[in-house]
Amino acid sequence: MGLNIANIALRLTSGAYILNSGVGKLRLPAEVAQGLQSMTANAIPPVEKVDPAVFGKAVAVGEITLGAMLLTPFIPSRLAGLGLGAFAGSLLAIYLKTPGMTESDGVRPSPNGVAMAKDFWLAGMAVALVCGRGKAKTKIKEVAKPVKQ
Repeated sequence: MGLNIANIALRLTSGAYILNSGVGKLRLPAEVAQGLQSMTANAIPPVEKVDPAVFGKAVAVGEITLGAMLLTPFIPSRLAGLGLGAFAGSLLAIYLKTPGMTESDGVRPSPNGVAMAKDFWLAGMAVALVCGRGKAKTKIKEVAKPVKQ
């Protein structure tokens, strides 16, 4: 699986975004880490048992690792896409299960959920990386010879 311009664009944009997000979370204040943990617990209840400071550091390290993986060219795009898909899936679960994030239909974002609705784009990028064709192989077609009559 090689890199093509489409995969490069998907990996560069998502990788830089996630890496930056992870670096920004390295020094989360305790209240912010606790809020992040509380939202995550809506989708993944066992998270409540983890110390908020430890949880915040784990999220930061996870995002930095995923961002770096997406930006590393020798990591296959499908593998990077699987990591991005797992990450985006967990974010979407948090979005869909956190009260007040969606309109009454349970999908469209409420004003509070608009910032998290971007995670659908990350999920789409993951699908493109996993299902994409990679490098296109060029084949030389034989030229048909005219039939003599």
